[in-house]
Amino acid sequence: MLERITKSIKSASIFLAVYFLLNILLRISLPHTLDLDEAEQSFYSQYLLAGYGPQPPFYNWIQYAIVSVTGITMWALSVPKNIILFGCYLFYGLAAREVLKSRLLPPIAMLSLITLPQVGLMAQRELTHTVALLFATSLFLFGFFRTLRQPTTGSYLVIGIATGIGLISKYNFAILPFAAFVAVLPDCKWRNRLFDWRLLPAAVIAILIVLPHALWLPDNLVSASAPTLERMTAEHEAAAGLPRIGQGLLSLVIAVLGFVALPIVLIAAAFRRDFFPALSSSSPMIRVIERMMVVSLLAFAGIVVFAGASDIHERWLDPCLLVLLIYLFLKLETAGFDLSAGLARFRPVVPVFMIVILSILLLRIVAIQYIGTYTRTNVPFANFVTELTATRKPVLIVAGTKFVAGNMKLEFPDVPVVIPFFPGPGVPEYAAAKGPVLVVWRGETANDPTISPGFANDLVKSGIHLKDINTLTLPYLFGDGKHTFSIGYSWVEGGAQ
Repeated sequence: MLERITKSIKSASIFLAVYFLLNILLRISLPHTLDLDEAEQSFYSQYLLAGYGPQPPFYNWIQYAIVSVTGITMWALSVPKNIILFGCYLFYGLAAREVLKSRLLPPIAMLSLITLPQVGLMAQRELTHTVALLFATSLFLFGFFRTLRQPTTGSYLVIGIATGIGLISKYNFAILPFAAFVAVLPDCKWRNRLFDWRLLPAAVIAILIVLPHALWLPDNLVSASAPTLERMTAEHEAAAGLPRIGQGLLSLVIAVLGFVALPIVLIAAAFRRDFFPALSSSSPMIRVIERMMVVSLLAFAGIVVFAGASDIHERWLDPCLLVLLIYLFLKLETAGFDLSAGLARFRPVVPVFMIVILSILLLRIVAIQYIGTYTRTNVPFANFVTELTATRKPVLIVAGTKFVAGNMKLEFPDVPVVIPFFPGPGVPEYAAAKGPVLVVWRGETANDPTISPGFANDLVKSGIHLKDINTLTLPYLFGDGKHTFSIGYSWVEGGAQ
């Protein structure tokens, strides 16, 4: 039976591989202007650091390793992301194989990940660190379920590797192994898995993976935590006391509903009258998964109550609720119903979602003049570069934001692109630059290239004094010609002034 299930997962994996290849080709064919996360990876790929700021460094390390070999290209940014996403789906299917007996359900559970908006669309559209988190979560679930079903040294090591990767992908991953530990404790059948000697080498591997970043973190705790805390307390001034707690708990409920609603509706529509009776079915594995999800959500509720969080985002729930689809299909299987008709109705959902997602990714760029809200990918960075460098080429680029820096790095792969005071003091490259230096920035809005006081102050502290400040304005790509985007720039000579 296990061989038949594995064969069906292989077939589904080939189908998925074709889909991700199409995603790569679509991204390569669209404008090479980078969105925020892509631009961040492009900029950070110049450095190998133990920490980069508010996000853990795993994805940055992967990107750095690839760019070190291939150079910075759109391929180097798009291919790794899709491979990691493919790994997320694959290990999710293998995790489903450990708990589902039917050979038909694990590949369906794996493919159904695409119905989760945070996985199917958002991860493909703009996210990077969350992509690594999704991969680590699926890998952890595979190791965890395998250890419960048939513990081996390998299954424990998978848990250790996944925990290490997860902790340096997103900090909220820490909730998952904690929830899994607590979920197993009440079960006398599996409790001894927590006290197996093989857990020790798994913990050692996790610690070794996390160690470089863990040594960096204490001295950089403010830069690592402040932006996340600001987002968690909402963009506006949160209320105090009970109103703030109420606002945070409501935000958590809305985030949970936004995460689970679509796949539940789709599965309920496919399995119809069998779905709701199946929700009452239970088994030891179902109860473990239920406890995992409950403990995870209680941890988030604790963050709301005790840490002051008032604005919970859906993607923060990825390690808590990614297991949902396995849980729902396990409920259906445990109920003992004939699922063939429901599966036949559900299968077409996957290719439909694939087509819809690819269409959204394409039309949000090329049909933007009919939609009205221009994306960052519509910013004509290649055209900006053509205009800026018509008469001279920079030996160094100093950028005001990571969005600008990453895009300039992609356009100038052989030119250092720096931001003042990252990663060290000032802009030391400027003092050694022999030739023209391009200083470039964007303003607060698309048509306001006013240099920010903070960036201007950083330039002065770095010994860079702007003489002529200029503005370049060009129409958006695929736009109506009326909507434009502006950047500010200045040419200076390298070296101390």
